[in-house]
Amino acid sequence: VQLQASGGGLVQPGGSLSLSCVASGSIFRFRAMGWYRQAPGKQRELVADITPGGSTNYADSVKGRFTISRNNAKNTVSLHMNSLNPEDTAVYYCNAKPPLLSAFGQGTLVTVSS
Repeated sequence: VQLQASGGGLVQPGGSLSLSCVASGSIFRFRAMGWYRQAPGKQRELVADITPGGSTNYADSVKGRFTISRNNAKNTVSLHMNSLNPEDTAVYYCNAKPPLLSAFGQGTLVTVSS
């Protein structure tokens, strides 16, 4: 397995959740990494990304609520999500940016519902 995302679950609106991803060194090393999501009936979108040096970018829809981070020694990338709302419901994936299409894996489901 090259990318393993975990941490999804059911959370109430306004709640928080943290996702984590372990990547193989061949994918992680020297690459920007991103968290993507795909909501039912919608295309997959990039929500946050981080360079090897730690510079970050966020989609407008999550800016100020989500925080991406990485641990280069452990080949992990995390996404901390605050103030979740039902529109954040999706399967979340980690991957390189730009993504390696063969490496998306199964993702982790986040459901925001009361």
